[in-house]
Amino acid sequence: MADVPDRIEREIMLPVPVERVWAALTDPAGIAAWFCSGAEIDLRPGGAMTFLFGAEGSCPAIIEAVDPMRHFAYWWKPGSEQVGEVPADNRTLVDFTLEAVDGGTRLRLVESGFASIGDAHVFEQNDTGWDEELPKLRSALLAA
Repeated sequence: MADVPDRIEREIMLPVPVERVWAALTDPAGIAAWFCSGAEIDLRPGGAMTFLFGAEGSCPAIIEAVDPMRHFAYWWKPGSEQVGEVPADNRTLVDFTLEAVDGGTRLRLVESGFASIGDAHVFEQNDTGWDEELPKLRSALLAA
């Protein structure tokens, strides 16, 4: 098995208050504005979260951390294969940290756990995916 990087890391400055970024990450309507067609979320550690992708299906997640306006994290199975549950042995942690700064919010994203999965294609798919999704987040926030 080839070595697969464990982490994807991104940082983006968003010229909006932290409260708006928080809502875009944790509110079903906010998530649907940039990431998927809809979402269901039980916003608490251990709570269930489901990203809805219309006819393509859905992707479940398990919430790991909720620290309002500062930190939000969830486990999910990366890649394009939609699953009915989040497997304990084949998942990554998507971790968002928000920081209020002059002029807006600094958002840091770290998705980790790829080394234990060991699939370079899945890493590359998500690495490219965040490069596509984070600009959509920025656009959604600026349009609101």
